[in-house]
Amino acid sequence: MKTIAKLSVASLVIITLLFSCKKADESLGEKTADYAVTDSTMVSSSAAVEKKDSKQKFIRTADLKFKVKNVAQSTYAIENTVQKFGGFVSYTNLQSTIQDQIKTKVSQDSTLETTKYSVENNITLRVPNTQLDTVIKTIAKQIDFLDSRTITADDVSLKLLTNQLTQKRNSTSAKRVEKAIDAKGKKINDIIEAENTLASQKEANDNSLINSLSLDDQINFSTITLQIYQNETIKQEITASEKDNDSYKPNLGIQIIDSLKNGWYILEAVFVFFLNLWPFILIGIGSFFLYKKYIKK
Repeated sequence: MKTIAKLSVASLVIITLLFSCKKADESLGEKTADYAVTDSTMVSSSAAVEKKDSKQKFIRTADLKFKVKNVAQSTYAIENTVQKFGGFVSYTNLQSTIQDQIKTKVSQDSTLETTKYSVENNITLRVPNTQLDTVIKTIAKQIDFLDSRTITADDVSLKLLTNQLTQKRNSTSAKRVEKAIDAKGKKINDIIEAENTLASQKEANDNSLINSLSLDDQINFSTITLQIYQNETIKQEITASEKDNDSYKPNLGIQIIDSLKNGWYILEAVFVFFLNLWPFILIGIGSFFLYKKYIKK
């Protein structure tokens, strides 16, 4: 009986310990999830999103600067994310900048080349307005350290209304001018002036239409500007060393032969030089004999 009682107590203690450990794991998991959500929402958008029936129209933009572990890999991941949610990349500039370069000679024919460089990429994304929050939260998985985040929502409802009223007003005015041109078909000066007025009104109407289309595009597709970078990277590689000029000098025997050849060439050049002076030599010899024969006597 005592043995059974001891076993029962031991079993109860073990069950209690297992239950406590499970409870602690669940609590720890909840805390970890909370931290993950906090880290994710740190870059999520709280900017206004218009409701379906709302008359308000927002242009939403986001600017982020953050560090990643590998710029190239994060760039590919971001591009795939944007494509997945119906957006596109309008600009990307991935480049490496060399900070320092050191060459160390490790042997007679080998050099260790150490290069310190930084990699960064400036990216401009266009994503559907309804997918902005989702895209930003997905991009947040690439963040190793967040430098800054700016998200704006500009209400352009009044601008759109202004463009619509301007188009309507210009259309009405253009119709009246066209009727006036048809009515005054005999006066050339009046027709020319009316035509110029009509052209100006149509141009203003076209500009309002283009402006409205531009606003609609910015409303439907939000713009995300990213500046990503990584820690300074060091690359080392062994390259072949450049040989000194002394290494390419010929041996002594070849230098002696070359010297003899050069001396013979110099002698030939001197001989040819004096041959070119034969008229002067001839005049000199003649003058010497004349001097000796006549002037000296």
